[in-house]
Amino acid sequence: MAGLINIGLSGILGHQSALNTTGNNITNANTPGYSRQQVIFDARSGINTGAGTIGTGVSIEDIRRVADDFVVNQLRSDTSLFGEQSALNSEFTRLDNLLGGETTGLNTALNNFFTSLQSAAEDPAALPQRQLVLSEAQGLVTRFQSLNSSLIQQRESVRSQMQASTADINSLLSSIADLNGAISESPGLAQGKMPNDLLDKRDEQLRQLSELVQVKVTPVDGGQINVSLAGGQALVTGDRASSLTTADSDSDPNQLVFKLQTGNRVADVTGQIVGGELGGLRTFQTKVLEPAFGQLGRIAIAVSQQLNQQHQIGMDLEGDLGGLMFTDINSRQAQLGRVTPNANNLPPQSGVVGVEITDSADLAGVNYELKFSGNNGEDFAVVDTQTGKVLRQGQLPDPLPAEISMPGFNIVVESGQFQDGDSFLVNPTRNAAADIELMIEREEDLAFATPITADADLGNSGTGSISQGTMLSVNNPLTNVPLSNFTQRGELSPPLVVRFTSATTYDILDASDPANPVPLTPPMTGQTFQEGISNKIFSEDPSDPNYRGFQFEINGNPEAGDMFTIDYNTDGVSDNRNAQILGGLGTENTMNGGNQSFSEAYGGLVETVGVTTRQSQLDKDAGAALLEQSTNQRESVSGVNLDEEAGKLIQYQAAYNASAQVMSVAQDLFDTLLSTFR
Repeated sequence: MAGLINIGLSGILGHQSALNTTGNNITNANTPGYSRQQVIFDARSGINTGAGTIGTGVSIEDIRRVADDFVVNQLRSDTSLFGEQSALNSEFTRLDNLLGGETTGLNTALNNFFTSLQSAAEDPAALPQRQLVLSEAQGLVTRFQSLNSSLIQQRESVRSQMQASTADINSLLSSIADLNGAISESPGLAQGKMPNDLLDKRDEQLRQLSELVQVKVTPVDGGQINVSLAGGQALVTGDRASSLTTADSDSDPNQLVFKLQTGNRVADVTGQIVGGELGGLRTFQTKVLEPAFGQLGRIAIAVSQQLNQQHQIGMDLEGDLGGLMFTDINSRQAQLGRVTPNANNLPPQSGVVGVEITDSADLAGVNYELKFSGNNGEDFAVVDTQTGKVLRQGQLPDPLPAEISMPGFNIVVESGQFQDGDSFLVNPTRNAAADIELMIEREEDLAFATPITADADLGNSGTGSISQGTMLSVNNPLTNVPLSNFTQRGELSPPLVVRFTSATTYDILDASDPANPVPLTPPMTGQTFQEGISNKIFSEDPSDPNYRGFQFEINGNPEAGDMFTIDYNTDGVSDNRNAQILGGLGTENTMNGGNQSFSEAYGGLVETVGVTTRQSQLDKDAGAALLEQSTNQRESVSGVNLDEEAGKLIQYQAAYNASAQVMSVAQDLFDTLLSTFR
């Protein structure tokens, strides 16, 4: 009887465990990371009798966690990929809406400004038109500054998100390490009995960690795992977790670097932060947002330089030469602000480095690193920070200063001492959109006229004619020293006369005394005139002594004795020549090597971001599909099927009831046996 009772009891206990396991599966059907469990039954060893072996019931061999390591690893990988793509797409969309928005972008402000200049050219003396130009110019400045501020806000937002993600990572690493410890100390582990719930919790923590950063998981003895970054740097080793921290970059305070502290050892792991939300944010910051600062600043510099150059060679309503319209792009403050010394530069840290913009058309809008090495820090190299390519290298002269020529700018090493290993971050354009300001306050100061004019003498007998003149510069482009022609306010010093000595030769003379013109110093006598073509009468080479900063052309067929006077455009308030040129700069190709206008350059930035945003959305959708696929695959293996579990519940219930019936039969037999002895 005892055997039959034990058999029935084993069935009851076994199927009770099965019912408990099934019930646990059902109640955790919606628990994140839960893996379905199943009871593994095994027949007990039988008893040998003369008639053969008789079974002794059933035992529970194991309560198995249904999981596939390959599927779980794939899920982590796809989770990391989707986390990265989601973060990228979110920031791309924000940047695209900012740059491309009609009210937030730059195009509307650019168009309004140049339209106002073109309107003013129609009536250059009208104060209301001039006021409109100043208003639209201030609107353009405000738009540059607002866009830059919005980019800064996005940069700070990305920075905050990365710091928050870092804190979440540390919390997860600590939890995974604790779970490692609990798993290794779990009763029955030595007999292969795994703590299923702890394993599920650890896998869920790993999945959440993969949302933030790409990791590698390596199983080790004792049911534990080691977790490392994609580059191999350990995050969790057994029950010990490292700590991930953020800090300002030594080379660029606007950038974050990531450091991993393990005990007393700290390692820079910035280059290993890939995948997941953190990797996506870092990629966006370095590959997209930082270049956007540079490209926007490049346009601001080009607008300032081109408008300033043209405005300075014009004449305002009061007969004065035009000044700066926008901020001086090469002020000492601006030059020094384009260079950031590395925080780790060696004492005495006395090196003074600046950046002088030479030609905005050739600016690339990227950042560079100036590195010093051997020969007591006199050897230098200029490196593109995006590609790592060395663009310039050489040795500093003694004594300083020195200029390192780059496309569109010069790196000016002014003074100081440099040590082996010192470096400087060179940002020619990053801050330009924030620094641009309108320098004109009065409508009268807008220089819409050209300060030079020419007239033919009324007594000329030939058919020769002279142009009204084109201004080139008021300063020598090589030295930036004011030309002597414009040193006297409201005057051309000296006024000039072109006197033909024959039909094919002429002299250019100093007409300070109109009644007695005298040769210039150096003289410009015996100049050759060619009939049938337009003859330029001055040199346009700044190194030529005869460079005057302006140009006139004579056409037709002059005769001996014909004269043409060149003088200051006194009372030329209705002259609109410079206003027309200023307005025309809106469509002139002055950027990207003379191949794009301001609007086209900005449109290129908007288009690049827009295309990348659309591609990012496609990547996100593809990543979502992969994640859904791997999630479904995991659910097909480890997920709880309620219909299936309900069927098992009925099955185990029936088996439990049957086992109870076995015990009931055994009890009846035992009672019958006892009654026979009464």
